Amino acid sequence: MKDRSSDIPRGTRTGFTTGACAAAAARAAVLGLTTGQVPAEVECLLPNSSRVRFAVHDGHCDATHAHAMVVKFAGDDPDCTDGAHLTVDLRLLHGRAGEVTFCAGEGVGTVTLPGLGLAVGGPAINPVPRQNIADNLREAAPALLAAHGLEVTVSVPGGQEMAKKTTNARLGILGGISILGTTGIVKPYSTAAWRASVVQGVQVAGTLGHGVVALTTGGRTETFAMATLRAERPELPSACFVQMGDFLRYALDEAVAQGIGLVVLVVMVGKLTKIAQGETITHAKRNVVDTELVARIARAIGASEDDCAAIAQAETARFGAELMVERSLGEAFHRALAQAAIDTLSAPERYGRAFQLRVLVCGFDGECLADVWSAPALPGARLRAHPLPPHDTE
Repeated sequence: MKDRSSDIPRGTRTGFTTGACAAAAARAAVLGLTTGQVPAEVECLLPNSSRVRFAVHDGHCDATHAHAMVVKFAGDDPDCTDGAHLTVDLRLLHGRAGEVTFCAGEGVGTVTLPGLGLAVGGPAINPVPRQNIADNLREAAPALLAAHGLEVTVSVPGGQEMAKKTTNARLGILGGISILGTTGIVKPYSTAAWRASVVQGVQVAGTLGHGVVALTTGGRTETFAMATLRAERPELPSACFVQMGDFLRYALDEAVAQGIGLVVLVVMVGKLTKIAQGETITHAKRNVVDTELVARIARAIGASEDDCAAIAQAETARFGAELMVERSLGEAFHRALAQAAIDTLSAPERYGRAFQLRVLVCGFDGECLADVWSAPALPGARLRAHPLPPHDTE
């Protein structure tokens, strides 16, 4: 990527995901297959439909193979993959028109446990990056893919060491990092500047007169939130939707300060479980998901003891959620988990009834899994809302 950050204040610089960098490397490599030379820079289509130019290193190719690398810039996010060499090797699959397959190279993890939405035994390359890589390949080389397929091997030299700074091993991702990203852009979620931007977003929402703020965790949940809420209230502007990332605590504190009457919390099952267990700073590096809590909720809706034991021993909340769906208990499970989160946040020692809370649970394919409301806010409750307990600090 070209250096475009020298005039942007530190603490606010965005960067690019591992998925976006891998897509850029893949695009450069496929251009090598079609032209005979890997370019020194390439314009890459990101998942959010924007386009960014990336510098390309170590490019080389022959008639059936191509190699390219992009250096990741993480902006001001304290990301262990900042500076990583996202490397792609392409192999032509003769006669397998349109096929795009993925392999884990050096430093990219292999999935060994269910519950991540990826095939066990396959590479830890998430669905959005896979689609983004494939989109770039097809856009850059339509004629090639009309006749042949491509095997995409993504490597990250040093990825095994980087993975030790993540929870990958606990989640059953072994041998390296995951290739991630839903928009292609990394925002500095873990910085004071990003926390301040969350607070500012809620402040803006509070001035608009709609009496509502929708708090989302990222691009996928925001898209879901906008589609759902605007179907009910088409007049809601984009400023009513705030990507809070992991900083629920700061967002809710500001919602109380602004006297916002309705807070819509739009989350997926992992974050929702952390909220239900009492965490309002939900970063993956903080407390792990309490799968015992997931098991208790499953038991309360009628799951078998064998299923509850399996859920309690799992490493992700998603495992339990998917198991309950298989048992035709998915709707009841997601409603009960959403209600547990509401009960936690509405406890007198937390926010009480300072606002009405609506929890929309977003599925991994963008579907609505649950829609649960709390009791309405009490008049004047904003003045009686309690601060969070001392242990729940960042």
